[in-house]
Amino acid sequence: MASKKIITVFGATGAQGGGVARAILGDSNSAFAVRAVTRNLSSEKAKELADLGAEVVTADIDDKASMKRALDGAYGAYFVTFFWAHFSPEKEYAEAKNMAEAAKEASLKHVIWSTLEDTRQWVPLDDNRMPTLQGKYKVPHFDAKGEADHFFTDLGVPTTFMRASFYWDNFIYFGMGPKRGEDGKLYLTLPMGDKKMAGIAAEDIGKCAYGIFKRGEELISKTVGIAGEQLTGQEMAQAMGRALGQEVHYNSISPETFRSFGFPGADDLGNMFQFYRDFDQVCNSVRDVSFSKEINPELKSFDAWLAENAKRMPLEPATAS
Repeated sequence: MASKKIITVFGATGAQGGGVARAILGDSNSAFAVRAVTRNLSSEKAKELADLGAEVVTADIDDKASMKRALDGAYGAYFVTFFWAHFSPEKEYAEAKNMAEAAKEASLKHVIWSTLEDTRQWVPLDDNRMPTLQGKYKVPHFDAKGEADHFFTDLGVPTTFMRASFYWDNFIYFGMGPKRGEDGKLYLTLPMGDKKMAGIAAEDIGKCAYGIFKRGEELISKTVGIAGEQLTGQEMAQAMGRALGQEVHYNSISPETFRSFGFPGADDLGNMFQFYRDFDQVCNSVRDVSFSKEINPELKSFDAWLAENAKRMPLEPATAS
């Protein structure tokens, strides 16, 4: 451990942080060691990381003193916040401030901040094409992260600003996968029109982040968007159909309809999809598939992800006619 440069990984038992930790630990020739941060040392995921060779420590991103302890002696850090645990952009903004200040005080050499666009730069609060949420956001789980970028820049923290894409794993969870209509056919329902949306396998986010750490100084101060592929709803539905062996139809709905679904976060996600749709050039120009492949040669296409995961998408059985 002593001879390797320590990367402190926050959110190490989550999708992003866990992927970063496993990517580094899976490379026996890595120049880096992993200090995995969790709030629960006795969780199964924490134990798995320890078994893989990580140093597992406790810290809380709402407690800067505990973060500073987790960063002591580290070369770099992976910082990610957890909007869906609390639905509070203000909390994310405060956590990002803690992260930037702790990173500065620890004199880290390379930080990756997992961020997203502040969509209000393109859709001002007085723009009625998209409803304003929580009083001052358009896409709350994007906007506060993007607004918080300045903490890292203002303090001179050597940071790569990494923007992830839509997780294809969402098709397994959260009820986003294909559903049967009253006609018994499978439908993928998204408010994307005919626009392409960047997507990625959750595990590849971690592998791309590891690739960024390996590149080092050349990516400091850069914004790096990562994606496995950019596809339309129709293309995703067709790919799902091939993988499942039964036709999947694309059901293109309006963002207004998606927002009306009423589950927690439906309005936020409806606005997110509308941003991806209406500003597809903005989003897709940053999320560079070829560069993602450069920093992560194992990058999966949607077809490759489906080959491994299509059977995990929960589907209602077809009813006999």
